[in-house]
Amino acid sequence: MRRAAMAALLSHWRRRPLQLVMLLLGLSLATALWSGVQAINAEARASYDRAAATLGQDRLDRIVSATGAPITQSAYIALRRAGWLVSPVIEGTLRLGPTRLHLIGIDPLTMPAEGLEADIGRDGDLLAFLTPPGLLYVSAETAERLSGQSLPPLKVTASLLSGIGMTDIGTAQRLLGKPGDISQLIVASEQRQGLPPIEQLAPGLVVKTPDAQGDLARLTDSFHLNLTAFGFLAFAVGLFIVYSAIGLAFEQRRATFRTLRSLGLPATTLTGLLLAELVGFALVAGVAGVLLGYLVGSVLLPGVAATLQGLYGASVPGTLTLRPEWWASGLAIALFGTLAAAAQSLWRVWRMPLLAPAQPRAWARASELGLRLQAVAAIALFATTIVLAVFGSGLVVGFSVLGGLLLGAALLLPVLLAAFLALMQRVTKRPIGEWFWADTRQQLPGLSLALMALLLALSANIGVGTMVSSFRLTFTGWLDQRLAAELYVTARDEAQAADLRGWLAGRVDAVLPIWSVSGEVRGAPAEIFGVADHPTYRNNWPLLASVPDTWDRVAKGTGALINEQLSRRDGLVIGDSLMLPGGWTTTVAGVYSDYGNPLPQVMIGIDALTTHYPDVARLRYGLRLPSDKIDVISEALRERFDLPPENLVDQASLKRRSLDIFEQTFSVTAALNILTLGVAGLAMFASLMTLSTMRLPQLAPIWAMGLTRRQLVLLELARTLVLAAITLLAALPVGLGLAWVLLSVVNVEAFGWKLPMHIFPMDWVRLAALALAASLLSAFIPLRQLAAVAPSDLLRVFANER
Repeated sequence: MRRAAMAALLSHWRRRPLQLVMLLLGLSLATALWSGVQAINAEARASYDRAAATLGQDRLDRIVSATGAPITQSAYIALRRAGWLVSPVIEGTLRLGPTRLHLIGIDPLTMPAEGLEADIGRDGDLLAFLTPPGLLYVSAETAERLSGQSLPPLKVTASLLSGIGMTDIGTAQRLLGKPGDISQLIVASEQRQGLPPIEQLAPGLVVKTPDAQGDLARLTDSFHLNLTAFGFLAFAVGLFIVYSAIGLAFEQRRATFRTLRSLGLPATTLTGLLLAELVGFALVAGVAGVLLGYLVGSVLLPGVAATLQGLYGASVPGTLTLRPEWWASGLAIALFGTLAAAAQSLWRVWRMPLLAPAQPRAWARASELGLRLQAVAAIALFATTIVLAVFGSGLVVGFSVLGGLLLGAALLLPVLLAAFLALMQRVTKRPIGEWFWADTRQQLPGLSLALMALLLALSANIGVGTMVSSFRLTFTGWLDQRLAAELYVTARDEAQAADLRGWLAGRVDAVLPIWSVSGEVRGAPAEIFGVADHPTYRNNWPLLASVPDTWDRVAKGTGALINEQLSRRDGLVIGDSLMLPGGWTTTVAGVYSDYGNPLPQVMIGIDALTTHYPDVARLRYGLRLPSDKIDVISEALRERFDLPPENLVDQASLKRRSLDIFEQTFSVTAALNILTLGVAGLAMFASLMTLSTMRLPQLAPIWAMGLTRRQLVLLELARTLVLAAITLLAALPVGLGLAWVLLSVVNVEAFGWKLPMHIFPMDWVRLAALALAASLLSAFIPLRQLAAVAPSDLLRVFANER
């Protein structure tokens, strides 16, 4: 009996292969987008784990200075003589023109085995590593970028990430210009008992416990959460295709269910067979979706890697590695999605009386109950969203607000459409118009899922488009203010920098130092910049909060400017005290906007910078000069100092480069937006194609009353456009609400800055044209079939029992 029943159930798909294709395609696409995003995130997190494992930072304790100042060699010697098994490390950024290398210097003789990431000494090169000129271990990609630079001989290793170099500590101190400095001490896991406490031997030093997650992972959590949210959105949109196809297939098989139940098949057995059928489809589509997701991830990953590198300095490989965890998650989400989409239909089959499935009115009443439940769920979601938006805080709350807003709007859409169609039916007096609105209302249950998918896709496009355009507009204006100097020049070394300053004197209006040091500010890595007392900064630097004498305080060294990120993260306001690396304290005198930088940043007077950090690199400068002298000075600098192109950048080029970097920030999100809109169009096509096979009983009487097939096609086309247009109108407020949450909640939590919201109506016009085009395209084949239907097929409707 079970074999025969399963054969009867599967025969439906043989008769309607296109519906089967839509079901498998929808589930495959949904799984592909989800698993592709998860593959990207898994690859990134694997890179972060490798970064955290460098020097055993995920397993070994470290000793650092409480003030962020370098550790002295005398403190290291005191600890070693007292019996502490510690190994010195120096870290710093080596600037080689446009290339930045994170340089790590170690002592391989004292470094614990678990801290040696590169295979130092295992190839018989330990002596070469320890003696001048030393060896520099780098990845293959980094070695290619460093080709031609004046550095120790390069040795390629696969154990280091791109952008990181490892060498002997003496070589690193020489390259960084920090003789005798130590950034941290690695503590071996096994120590002797009864050692004197570190505080007694070296006051000012503290122990840091292992950081398994790593700073990069925490820093980029917001970006990966954003990717995951859009991957889930794309999955949800694709799932609507599955829900629609399954729901219509169950409706079309009502008579089959009645016959099987009448022949003695128990409801539990029928439900079990349907469940087995769906699990089989889910596994087939899940495997296809995971394979397709690998391709999607491979295409998107280079953009993700470029974005992470540009925004955070996080290095992620540009290729995917097959990882079992995202294969398993892809199959699991496909199975979960299929069961979630089919749960309502399976429940109806299991609970309905014996003959009820064959009664259209009983099925319709069950649908009406679902509609009422949707309305209640939508109201509950909106209420929860409002409470979270008003009283909640944090990144997870922000994405929860987004999810509640989108899901609530999607659930409420069929309710609003039904009310609108009922209103139009009542106010319309002409028979054809009344039939049109009534028939549209009758078709709404079959199209509601596709329209919900379209609403989600359109809302996401409007919301993200508004955010990206607001970001671009604000960021462009901010760059115009901040990049005030006409030329930016970088010397190769300190000697050339001194020669450069002397040569520029009298040839340009002003030479503005752009000097900085790195260190910890309030427990987080930060940059401290020095700023000259010049009208360029007073007139152009964008301040969000200040006092009348802000720049005077900064120039005197009694005040500091902090970026918006640091102000928001630690709740700092004007007048608060601020301890900087080296243990000296200043006062917050202003807060400035710093778009594109997730790290804390502090600006102090240039004299204060050189006084407290005398070893600061003095290589980069901004030059103020008349615009008609830019080309002349640029050419003279190239000839006089033999500067490479990347060491001499004009304002326009620097602005263009900055904009290119931040255009990449949303490139992956934009790609996912396009994919979700495409999947929504496919959902419309699947629903219209499936419904077209069920429309003849409704259209045949109208045709028999005198309407031509051409008129019927035009009415069907108008129905599609009306529903798409109403969905677009509903998507506008939802999309704008989504943009507000992204800009005012998620963006602040993710990046630390808040952007003003701008409205771009022309973008809505373009999106409306695209949405209507997608709707027309999805309706093309069903309408063509209707136009070509033979009169005999329409007449045959009246010969069948209905």
